[in-house]
Amino acid sequence: MRIATWNVNSIRQRLTHVLAFLKEAEPDALCLQELKCVDADFPRAEIEEAGWQVTTHGQKGFNGVAIISRSALEDVRRGLPGDESDEQARYLEGVLPDGDGVVRLASIYLPNGNPPNTEKYPYKLAWMERLAVHAKGLLAHEEPLVLAGDYNVIPEPRDARDPAAWAGDALFLPPTRTAFRKLQSLGFTEALRATTDAAGLYTFWDYQAGAWQRNNGIRIDHLLLSPQAADRLGAVSIAKHVRGWDKASDHVPVLIELN
Repeated sequence: MRIATWNVNSIRQRLTHVLAFLKEAEPDALCLQELKCVDADFPRAEIEEAGWQVTTHGQKGFNGVAIISRSALEDVRRGLPGDESDEQARYLEGVLPDGDGVVRLASIYLPNGNPPNTEKYPYKLAWMERLAVHAKGLLAHEEPLVLAGDYNVIPEPRDARDPAAWAGDALFLPPTRTAFRKLQSLGFTEALRATTDAAGLYTFWDYQAGAWQRNNGIRIDHLLLSPQAADRLGAVSIAKHVRGWDKASDHVPVLIELN
């Protein structure tokens, strides 16, 4: 099974890019983040016409997550439990058939948290704690589980071209990185780092200051795998070339293969 994740930074602006990537990579499922539209405005028809199933959890102008898949998503959950007052569309989960079994999959758009001296940072950390609680419950199913998305976390200095530039940023602050490690310590394997220790592997290049041209990137898009999924991990790739497409998202897809 091939699973990809991609923050498209507006699905309506990036529809042709998504269709091109689906044709090129042929994943079984593609998790999308930052749709920036309500469910009714998602370009469902164009994607369904290309042979795909679409499940969305949208929000007007901001956030929004989706899962595009070959098979229909079952047991769908929209929204991360733990705070009924949280109306931000950042979490979508479901189950895909996989031979005689299933793979449980989530598309995650974790809060950015900037500026750190505002209420946005405590919200980020609280959201990460809610994710850890929910993820611990999911692990109890002892099934292949993939938590994929834009985590807005730079895990280590090697995951940034210029770590010092991010020292005071919510993506790289010690409490952020600690919360990410705590999530992993529940029993998750971070897919890319299970296959390589190399530096210089990025998934995001800002639109500003020629970041793409200078390869001034960071790695903030991750796939966390339960032990049952990690045992099947065959390969991980970053579709870096997509950042060079015309009017591209500032993120690129990350793709894993489960044997």
